[in-house]
Parts: sequence; structure tokens; C-alpha cells
Amino acid sequence: MSTRNTPRTRSGNAQAPGLAALAGLIADETRAAFLLALFDGRAWTAGELARYAGVAASTASEHLGKLVAGGLLAEERQGRHRYVRLADARVAQLVEDLAAYIAPPGNERPRGLRESSAGSAMARGRTCYDHLAGRLGIAVTDALTGLQLLRRDTGFALTDDGLAWFDEQGIPLVRTGRRPLARACLDWTERRPHLAGVAGAALCRHALDAGWCVHIGSERAVKVTDKGERAFAELLGIEPATLH
Repeated sequence: MSTRNTPRTRSGNAQAPGLAALAGLIADETRAAFLLALFDGRAWTAGELARYAGVAASTASEHLGKLVAGGLLAEERQGRHRYVRLADARVAQLVEDLAAYIAPPGNERPRGLRESSAGSAMARGRTCYDHLAGRLGIAVTDALTGLQLLRRDTGFALTDDGLAWFDEQGIPLVRTGRRPLARACLDWTERRPHLAGVAGAALCRHALDAGWCVHIGSERAVKVTDKGERAFAELLGIEPATLH
């Protein structure tokens, strides 16, 4: 049987069909909306995602089936409810990197006070999958760099002092799989890189668990508490005014 018309022969590269299939999974506005919604690191039900994207439940179910089958989402069932989440940190990194290419609209005004307030909160501080972003994420990254806990000359890397700092704060750096210890993630509001990877996730988790930051609203926005202002000032030398 001739294989002259198979994708591998046409492209000359065995990876091309898989890459095209992956791009096709993301190249749908509804599925893209689902991926961005799940970027908060939580598991969502199909109904919640349907309402978020403004589509019928049957449409959402069809799209979610494709994302699960394609390995971008993981599915969990609890009783009658079906929950989905991003499959792993590698998928989150893929979405992060793709989203960073899209500059936020600069000539569109918020439709109202609520939208303006939500946008300001997201720009001030938010979670980017499982690490800190916005002005808060940049301030933390700059402070770690200034204290020589983080190197940025050849990509992001924790120094020996940086590893010791995480240990002193009781922030475990659990390395599993292929996720890097430290990675730069381009911040879509600040247009500068913030700390991601195992260290970024561990620091974000500790900040939330210790009450340094709290989630606000239903989006990914976070706010630094009074306790957090004191902690960031004492441990990293970040001025409280920087966090507002």
C-alpha cells in the first residue's frame, strides 16, 4: 500500500502530524477559553466552564472530550460531577508561553468600574497557574535577584544562597518529573519575566498557606495582606508601596 500521501511523507518529519494535531486542539476559541480558565490551577466542572465560555453544556462536553483525549486536560469524577484541570505543569507552561505572545489590548477601555477594578487587581497581583505574577510576581523576582538568591544571566537559576533561603523559610523544593527548579515566565501585563518552575510554585503555595496573600474575587487575582507586607519587607526587602 502506498504511503505517498501520508502526513509523514508530505512533511518529511515524523513530529509534524503530532504538532499539527496539538495546534488544532488549541486553535478553537472555546477550547482556548477553557485552557485559560483552568490556568488558575483549580479543577472546574463542565457546567462551570460552559457558563464561563458562554456555550451550551453539550458543546462544552464535546470540546472537553477532545482536550482530554489530546492529553491537555486531566479528568476526575466525583459522584455525579465531572471535573477537569490542566494535565500537568508542562501544559501550563505551553499555555503561558503562547499567551505571552498576545499583547493585552492597549486601546480598549474597560466597560465599567467593575471591569476596571478587576483588571487593576489582576495587574497588581495574580496567580499564573501555580506561581505569582503581575507586579507582585515581578517585585518578588527582582528582590530575589537583588539579594543574589536568583541568577538571571543565563536563564533563571537559584544560587546556593537561594537554595539555602528556601530551606531557611521552610519552603520545600520538591522536584518531580522534568519541571525545572527555576524558570522564567514572561508576564503578560508587565512584559517582563517572573519566577516560575518548582521554586515559583513553592513560593506561591507558601505565600497563600502562610496568609501572606489571599485570593480575591472569582478570578486569579491575589492581594497581599498586612502580614504579607511585613513578611516580604523583612525577608526580601520589598517596600509595601510596591505591592499596591
